[in-house]
Amino acid sequence: MLIAAWLVHLYTASGFVLAFLAAQAAIEHDFRSAFLYLFAQVLVDATDGLLARAVRVSERLPWFSGSKLDDLVDYLTYVFVPALIVSRALLVVDPWTTVVPAAMLLSSGYGFSNVNAKTSDHFFIGFPSYWNIVVAYLFVLQLSPDVNAVILLGLAVMVFVPIRYIYPSRTTILPRTTNLLGVGWGAIGIAILWQYPRVSRPLVLASLAFPVYYFVLSFVAHARTPRATEPPARSAGERYRPSEAEPGRSEAEPR
Repeated sequence: MLIAAWLVHLYTASGFVLAFLAAQAAIEHDFRSAFLYLFAQVLVDATDGLLARAVRVSERLPWFSGSKLDDLVDYLTYVFVPALIVSRALLVVDPWTTVVPAAMLLSSGYGFSNVNAKTSDHFFIGFPSYWNIVVAYLFVLQLSPDVNAVILLGLAVMVFVPIRYIYPSRTTILPRTTNLLGVGWGAIGIAILWQYPRVSRPLVLASLAFPVYYFVLSFVAHARTPRATEPPARSAGERYRPSEAEPGRSEAEPR
């Protein structure tokens, strides 16, 4: 079972390779491939926690931090590569070509380092750095660079605003509906990337229903949550991450 535990960590670490391939594709202006690599990493990210709990990774390798490994992968694939795509795809133009990617990188650096950015009742505090999704939409919608800059800078600010966002795979609010809609949205996302560059705009607009659902549900849940349930203090080893799985946690309880 020790081998199985290492294989789970290797599975998580495959995200480094996917991040490299996505960055390489972005540099070569092969943005379709870049987003497909990022989507593949989301699938890894959504399943590695289940595997880690199944083989009890944290018990078999207590000295190896799967959480830290996961954070490193997540920052590359949820933040760094999307910021690179913003630059390479010219989603923003002067004078924002450096300012906007920098805002994404720095705000999410804060978010990942904030030990109180996730609550015990499965909410994120502040925009949870879903830059890969945001940038994918801006890319296929082909909005004006100024509009893109406003959206990206606005979301960077929202990282610091203490609004509670639901944790999709762990939410207790409409969990079945949320997960079913999420699966359907993911399938549509694959179809959109597969169609590129001849993307069906109605399909893209229809796919926005799930992000809108996510934000509305989060804001309603935030408004209805008693202010007494603030995020508890966390140890320095428990990091923020926007993904839905956290393999190899040192704590006994799965996230």
